[in-house]
Amino acid sequence: MTFGIIKERKNPPDRRVVFTPEELVRLQQQFPEAKIKVEASDIRVFPDAAYQEVGLEVTTDMADCDVFIGVKEVPIDALIPNKKYFFFSHTIKKQPYNRKLLQAILEKKIDLYDHETIVDAQNRRLIGFGRYAGIVGAYNGLRGFGIKYELFNLPKAETLNGKAELIAKLKRQTFPPIKIVLTGKGKVGMGAKEILDSIKIKEVSVENFLTKNYSEPVYTQIDVLDYNKRKDGKVLDNQDFYTNPSDYISDFERFTKVADLFMAGHFYGNGSPYILTQEMLKASDCKIKVVADISCDVGGPIACTLKASTIAEPFFGYLPFENKEVSYTHPGSIMVMSVDNLPCELPKDASEGFGEMFMEHVIPAFFNGDKDGILQRAKITENGKLTPRFSYLQEYVDESSKVLQ
Repeated sequence: MTFGIIKERKNPPDRRVVFTPEELVRLQQQFPEAKIKVEASDIRVFPDAAYQEVGLEVTTDMADCDVFIGVKEVPIDALIPNKKYFFFSHTIKKQPYNRKLLQAILEKKIDLYDHETIVDAQNRRLIGFGRYAGIVGAYNGLRGFGIKYELFNLPKAETLNGKAELIAKLKRQTFPPIKIVLTGKGKVGMGAKEILDSIKIKEVSVENFLTKNYSEPVYTQIDVLDYNKRKDGKVLDNQDFYTNPSDYISDFERFTKVADLFMAGHFYGNGSPYILTQEMLKASDCKIKVVADISCDVGGPIACTLKASTIAEPFFGYLPFENKEVSYTHPGSIMVMSVDNLPCELPKDASEGFGEMFMEHVIPAFFNGDKDGILQRAKITENGKLTPRFSYLQEYVDESSKVLQ
């Protein structure tokens, strides 16, 4: 079996790669029967020479590969029929802008595996860049706070050489006694927590966060039942929230009255209540002045996330009373950071972590008969048809191609 590490062709350019040179060496050592080809690329964070130096073949001719592995969507004209592909397809939520891509994959009889659909038997995701989104998102949130209040001006994360340098830059700053509220305890939330803990910002309990004053910066990390409550007043468990989200309303306003900076790293499911509403942001006692929406659900639970911002222009201002975007220098605005491709700012670290997960959870399945069902669960298309697990996409595929450009 020949694995092809493909170059990224989507714009803006993405410097990440699924496998580092070292990880591919490990793959070959562990599975000697595997053959590997690396497609030449002038944007990848690891240059072609780094792969060649460890004895890997770098080429522009990838036609004889069986399995292609990339990060972002592959342009339709670059897809090779009757092959297996792994990449983030952004189709499983029926995203209209990628309908034509899924239609083309079916027409070309490609077996598509989406990184998002690689899950265990309990449907828990096994690989992703969430941790690195959290790391960069927390850095950007703190950077934004410094810019807004003219306290310090940190360099962009993309100009620094990895997580260690992000932490070193933050440690040199002096933070006022601000309060930071962080939502989410998954990979994104824990990635943000890594940064806060690394620079020795004190973690406090929800109760103390809400009631006490501090002479140093502090944060609290909250879970779904800390910022949502049942409409009938009952106190149950997290599972009840996940099962019956429509029975809940937001209980986040108590945090808006005391927090200065909100880092949003939560998962937002269908039917879940909005978390931070326009009414909360308009309230005279709302203290939040900077929102780092790492999760970035546009039109979702965070009212000020009017759009996804960009690595080039990560910050914008939100005017609560008019529910509109303004300059973040506007005196009445809340500063918002809602970059939706944060791990791209940390391509080396993100690639190393992603490759380790892919090596652990996915590659063995090709050589052990997929005994744990990893490939079977992840496969979206096969031989020109949707697999049963993803048959819900049939209507989406059949719709006329009113694709958003």
